[in-house]
Amino acid sequence: MSKAAGRVGAAKGAAIERSRQARDQRTAGKVAAQRDDIRKAPVRKKARKALWRSAARFQGRRLLAALLAGALGLVGMVSTPLGRKLGWAWLQYPGRRLYARMTRTAEEQRTLRDDAIRAALEDDEAAADAEAADSAEQISDTAERPEGLMPAAPTMTASEGEGMSGFRFEEYAAEMEAAAGQYEPESAMEILAMVERLPDALTSVANVMKILAERADSEFPLEKDVAEGFSSIFGAVMSAVAVAEDMGPLFRLSHEQDIARHEDPRNGHEAEKGWNV
Repeated sequence: MSKAAGRVGAAKGAAIERSRQARDQRTAGKVAAQRDDIRKAPVRKKARKALWRSAARFQGRRLLAALLAGALGLVGMVSTPLGRKLGWAWLQYPGRRLYARMTRTAEEQRTLRDDAIRAALEDDEAAADAEAADSAEQISDTAERPEGLMPAAPTMTASEGEGMSGFRFEEYAAEMEAAAGQYEPESAMEILAMVERLPDALTSVANVMKILAERADSEFPLEKDVAEGFSSIFGAVMSAVAVAEDMGPLFRLSHEQDIARHEDPRNGHEAEKGWNV
């Protein structure tokens, strides 16, 4: 029984190790793909702009062809019947044939330009890959990160920690949570004002995540996927902002008569107090 238990434990450990290795490989692949996209982003942006200019040039040629064909179409109103009587095809529909010829030529030129742009993009991406590989080899040869060594954790006393500057988001959030538990509104209209200010408050919280995402991507010594995590939190909180924006109208609709007694009292607030419920 002990041998069987040992085999089961070994098999379970091997399965867990294979699962971890597969997960690490998938994570490494995702990180490498994101780094590759970031490295090639300027080259691809340049190619997209070139393709847009090529498309705009093609549309400009089509517009010019349409204008010239329209002008020549006026002549065709006279030459087309004459060409039919004489049997001369070159006199018939000159505007239509001019438009088709100019459009076909512009489309062929656009195809050649786009092919050249895509070929240049592939060459630039290949050059970026080669440059990245060379840079990685140089860095590994000159400044390889030592294994097993980590920066020492900062040591401080309790008094030093209290005076230390920093961004303690969890403390501010805990204070807000405690304030919500102890909140005693003087009237329901105060709750209405709080509800109508909720979108602004949640937008500020979302902007905190946005700032952290931007600084994690450009200033802090963090990987790109961490910045993407902050961006995901920003999107989630902004979704909550959209829901909070509907709370104010919902509150007013549900308590329309109650709010009217405060905002539009009959013969003043003192008279409205006659309905002492």
